[in-house]
Parts: sequence; structure tokens; C-alpha cells
Amino acid sequence: MQRQKLKSAVLLCAAAALAGAVVPASASAESPAETRVVAVDCFSKAQIRPRDFLLACGDGNNRLTALRWFHWGPTSAVGSGLDAVNDCLPYCAAGKFHTFPVSVRLDRPESWRKHPGLQHFTRLRLIYTDNRPPRLQQREVTYKLWD
Repeated sequence: MQRQKLKSAVLLCAAAALAGAVVPASASAESPAETRVVAVDCFSKAQIRPRDFLLACGDGNNRLTALRWFHWGPTSAVGSGLDAVNDCLPYCAAGKFHTFPVSVRLDRPESWRKHPGLQHFTRLRLIYTDNRPPRLQQREVTYKLWD
């Protein structure tokens, strides 16, 4: 009897998990139009919910890593991660990377010149939630993103 109850419970859990996996796209948290807004990286590649994002395209000495996105919508995206910054001491090639926890916000979508049918975020804001790089005076930094 106990074995039958266990088997039934396992089957019910498996059925519930399968039902959750086949939810129609229309029931998802974001519509297809919302996923058409992208972040454009240094290599002109469109990204949606990137895990890493290079901020210093010229030398690679500043990068967002371990990004987790809580919201990705038609007007903004919000997440958190780490800002990995090279201290460049005594010079950048010999420097060490230090990470700082940040909240990330992408906004101000505009049409992307490379693909006019696609919107891309044009502004990135970082808020340092703990320590911040020594050269920064403020906890919040705003970057204009490339097209």
C-alpha cells in the first residue's frame, strides 16, 4: 500500500512538472515584442539577458559578469551582477581584477541602425551595492551604450 502511494505521488509530481514545462508562449511573463529589445555588445552582436557584458571595448579592463536579470521588457531591463575592474597597478597588463556587486539597469530603447526593425537599449546604469572601485566618487554610474 505504501509503495503504491509513493508511486502515485511521484507520478503526480512528474505530471505537474511536465505541465509547467509546456505552458504556452502567450502565458509567459514577457511577450515576443518585449524580447525584441536587445543590448548591443562591443562586437555589434545583439544580446538578450547576457551573462557577461564588456564595458571597456578598447582594452577589456572593465566587464560585467555573473549577470542575473529579474526583468527584461520593452522599455527597461533590471538585473544584478559583478563589475570586474582592472586596477591597472602598476599598469593595466600587470594589474589585478577586482569585483564589485552592482545593480544594473538598461533603458532608453531606440531603433538600432544596423537592424532598424530591432530596438536596443542606449543607456546602462550601475549602482554599487557594497564597495565601489576606488577611482569612483559616487555609487551610481551611467554609460551611454554604442549603436
